[in-house]
Amino acid sequence: MDKKQKRERIQKRIAKEFKDGDYVNLGIGLPTGVADFIPDEVTIHFQSENGIMGVGPKPAAGEEIPDLINAGGGPITAKDGASYFDSVTSFSIIRGGHIDFTVLGTLQVDAQGNVANWSIPGKIVPGIGGAMDLVSGAKQVIVATLHLDKYGKSKILKKCTLPLTGKGVVNLIVTDMAVIKVVDEGLKLIDIAEDTTVEKVIEATEPQLIIPDKVGIFS
Repeated sequence: MDKKQKRERIQKRIAKEFKDGDYVNLGIGLPTGVADFIPDEVTIHFQSENGIMGVGPKPAAGEEIPDLINAGGGPITAKDGASYFDSVTSFSIIRGGHIDFTVLGTLQVDAQGNVANWSIPGKIVPGIGGAMDLVSGAKQVIVATLHLDKYGKSKILKKCTLPLTGKGVVNLIVTDMAVIKVVDEGLKLIDIAEDTTVEKVIEATEPQLIIPDKVGIFS
């Protein structure tokens, strides 16, 4: 399975976490693709920090509208009834607790539900964007990430080593290998990908996982 297929697997699985009528913010990068996997019969209100409620799937090639973009500058579509507003209103929605889920990519996530996704010491980054507001304002925080980094090391750690975006804020981690829930006791394995095993997930995860009697399968 190539990287694109792994990312789509993550996006498809996250899309199943939402229920009809939810208000959801998708972070830049990998999370934006979640909008492409929402069933037609389900209405999800996707919000972007740059001031839109009603984001739709990614436009087809050649059908992009230059002025219609998400917070990361990527092209988007707008559903019928979408609304546009300034950043003050956008962040008031986030900070006011009106977002049911935020889905964020990450550099690291750990067993305490801490997440680090904005800064690598010694490297120049454009800024944190709305991540700190989202992890503190959204009702549920989902981390979307490949299980291993480009060096083959786990991105799920016992303790984050990079500057934190939020402390104890993550509810669910979805990777190309597994779905892991953050609980009071640590990290609980919920599902594994159809082409892996519980043993491989344990091996690829730095902290010890809580393994229930029944683990689901996702494709």
